Amino acid sequence: MNEQWIETAYTISTWVLPAILAITLHEAAHGFVAWRCGDSTAWQLGRVTLNPLKHIDPFGTILLPGLLLMLRVPFIFGYAKPVPVNFRALNNPRRDMVWVAAAGPATNIAMAVAAGLLAHLAVLLPPAAMEWSILNLENAIAINVILAVFNMIPLPPLDGGRVAVGLLPNFLAVPLARLEPFGMPILLGLLFILPMIGQQIGQNLDIVGWLLRRPVSEVIDFVFRITGNG
Repeated sequence: MNEQWIETAYTISTWVLPAILAITLHEAAHGFVAWRCGDSTAWQLGRVTLNPLKHIDPFGTILLPGLLLMLRVPFIFGYAKPVPVNFRALNNPRRDMVWVAAAGPATNIAMAVAAGLLAHLAVLLPPAAMEWSILNLENAIAINVILAVFNMIPLPPLDGGRVAVGLLPNFLAVPLARLEPFGMPILLGLLFILPMIGQQIGQNLDIVGWLLRRPVSEVIDFVFRITGNG
């Protein structure tokens, strides 16, 4: 039993730091770009920071993932506290909304690339430290790529939805923007309720998994290639 607990703690230790950094820098990037584009809301609230405590959502970051772990579900879902952005305060609201929204996923991809590059230095460490470090870096690549691709789903309030609203013509952008109050319930339905219904009727209704699986795989392969880890 002790060995099992040690193994579990070791595994958790290789995921915690990559997850905290991925979430923290994702949210801080939104606030930083918003500040640079004219909106100081996040800056004044102290959200342009690397302090993870400023970005933790009690339910989305702690309770929901913990509940899913306890229920032994085959997936884990969670989210951080969204960075507040006053889009009207941006220098060019429609254009800058795209930059603010894209900043989070772009930062995650940059972090995945950085992790791939750092893997070349990890081999210089003693064997035990090297193994632990490489696992952290592998997990960092996976978490950051999944977070980036997931957030680019074109459904408000996800980043991809706001990018789409900023780029699409008005006759498409307006109805899409109106979906924002319903975006999270729709997403939770697609993530949890639809797959559960599929299990009951013997059909695979994991639409989100189907949408994300190939892009995530291809982006991870791309990161490995450009960082020389192919």
